[in-house]
Amino acid sequence: MINDFRFKKSKTPVFGLPSLVVFSMLFFLCSFFSFAQVTSKIDTTKIRIGEQISYKIKVEADSSALVVFPEGQTFMPLEAVEALKIDTTKKDAKFLLSRIYKLTQFDSGSYTIPRQKVIIGEKSFFTDSLRVNVNTIEVDTTKQKLYDIKPIFKVDKTGGNWWKWLLGIILAIALVAFLLYWFIWRKKPLTEEEEIALLPPYDRAKLALQKLDESQYLMRSEVKDYYSELTFIIRKYLDEKVYDRALESTTGELISRLQLLKDGNQIPLSKDTIKNLESILNRADLVKFAKSAPDTALAEMDKATIDKEIDHVKVSLPESTEEEKLLDIKYKEEQERKKKRRKIILTAAISIFLVIATFVGFGMKYGFNYVKDTIIGHESKELLEGDWVESAYGFPPVYIETPRVLKRADSPVPKEAKEQMTMTSFVYGTLLDVFSIAVNTTTLNVPKQEAKTKDTENPTFDLLKTSEVSIKGFESKGATDITVKREQFNTPNAAEGLKTFGTLNIKVPNADYEMNAEYALLFFSNENVLQQIIITWPQDDDYADEMVQRIIDSVELKQDEEETKD
Repeated sequence: MINDFRFKKSKTPVFGLPSLVVFSMLFFLCSFFSFAQVTSKIDTTKIRIGEQISYKIKVEADSSALVVFPEGQTFMPLEAVEALKIDTTKKDAKFLLSRIYKLTQFDSGSYTIPRQKVIIGEKSFFTDSLRVNVNTIEVDTTKQKLYDIKPIFKVDKTGGNWWKWLLGIILAIALVAFLLYWFIWRKKPLTEEEEIALLPPYDRAKLALQKLDESQYLMRSEVKDYYSELTFIIRKYLDEKVYDRALESTTGELISRLQLLKDGNQIPLSKDTIKNLESILNRADLVKFAKSAPDTALAEMDKATIDKEIDHVKVSLPESTEEEKLLDIKYKEEQERKKKRRKIILTAAISIFLVIATFVGFGMKYGFNYVKDTIIGHESKELLEGDWVESAYGFPPVYIETPRVLKRADSPVPKEAKEQMTMTSFVYGTLLDVFSIAVNTTTLNVPKQEAKTKDTENPTFDLLKTSEVSIKGFESKGATDITVKREQFNTPNAAEGLKTFGTLNIKVPNADYEMNAEYALLFFSNENVLQQIIITWPQDDDYADEMVQRIIDSVELKQDEEETKD
């Protein structure tokens, strides 16, 4: 954390000296007498395995000092779980900074938190070392009452609400399709302006003159508007049929162009026609720009003249050839194709937008990875959200809930050892699968009378050695970089055992990479019986983590019914 404080310049003298000089002297004196203080403490010195302690570092330093707190795993052998934000408070002319670190440990024992380095300015300060005791979870089985496992109740499987989701999706698709059809693909009825625009230039000009005749311009003495509309009609017609720049040309330019086209025998216009057009266009210019006001009779006569001259232009123009008509048809077809193409592009864009918006909406609500895995598919997710099976495996039975039924596997016991022991195995998947689980029960064939003479408080199997043998079994199958952690494990019905867990790497067959995985081994021993549960799953898989935790929480053991009677 960097604190940057700067003095503002002042021109006001202090004790007869410039303020800048006084402030500089004060800053020097404060720096000379400044000090820093670093302290640390923890909220408790005794925790149980997996619990967290709060390790707090407090720093009292000058306001201008740069303070750097410890970062990363500097608290070994304890593990830093979280580092909270730095809290800053002002105390007189100094600042009090504090930061809390969440620490934990998963092995029992007495540990020392090493001294932590705090940098203030250019100096290093160290906290005191602290002692923490990590205790195991003690379970007094003598005071804990044991109850028999409740029988399995058959529950009718409900159909779920899938049909509601399906109906909602169908309705949403139908609504979107209807909106796309109504606003994009539907042939809308043409407006009056659109129908007029589809008319040929001659018919359009004659209709415009008819509407001009029906207008109230002359009755309202709006001569300027009348002549503006009249000249636009004739210019528009000439622009489409004779000269394509008739609308933007001046009167002189237009008449000159018409005369040039006539002299070049490109259009057979008469001199009278050109003269009449020039006369009316010049009169219109005077009305629009010189505020001339011809009488109504003259205006109506000009309109009648324009009407006749449009007829003359139409008659004098040659008829369209078959080739020109064909080109016109092709042009219209091309326009229709472009229009259809625009509709397709617009429909696709809207559909893509709706899909993306739906994905983003569900992603913000349920998480993007969850939505992606739901659409694309994810094996661990399908196992987690599928129908789970609760069953008992082996004898004495191991009650466990799994996403799939475990199948009986061949016993790995050698032939020469089958007389001394029996072993049953129930498995799902292998070490190389996304998820695997195995339940093994090993029973030593000890005669009943001999078994009764033995000290039942000391089981035949050493769980720690059995755990080491299982780890070597992983190594024999090609696992590398195996990390091992152990802790006491108790089932919901208070059966005590050993849990061994950690990470490992497995070489994928016919590939150049390794699969990072996690494992969990549960061991239980009762006289001459060893019960073992082996679970492996891919690392950094949230669905698999949740699935494994559910499996482990469901493990329960029952004693042999015959032993219970005895």
